Amino acid sequence: MAMKRPTASKKQLKPDPRYHDVLVSKFINCLMWNGKKSVAQRILYDAFDLIAERVKDASPLEVFQAAVENVKPKVEVRSRRVGGSTYQVPVEVSRQRRQALAIRWLLRAIRTRSGRPMHRRLADELMAAYRR
Repeated sequence: MAMKRPTASKKQLKPDPRYHDVLVSKFINCLMWNGKKSVAQRILYDAFDLIAERVKDASPLEVFQAAVENVKPKVEVRSRRVGGSTYQVPVEVSRQRRQALAIRWLLRAIRTRSGRPMHRRLADELMAAYRR
């Protein structure tokens, strides 16, 4: 009888120090460049401070969570080969992939813009995604 190989367990992510939120910690890790976590934290927290100045009726954490939620895709198309032709079949996206795609898309959007500091671009992008 063949033994089943163990699967990799999901590493538990520690919440961030200021807001004690796992999603914020995940975003900081994805924002981080060359292992400089303190720089990534400063960028995100400065963006949160800008959001707090602009939005009076909601906390920056609520704006951030709503923005990520608004960017998350519900369905994506996958290629499916049937016979000799390939079809694009809509498939529901898993919860973890939704979150990963949303973070990736937000970061790509802020990294492609230029001319302003990173925390300003991040704050503007989160505000735009929050309003959707």
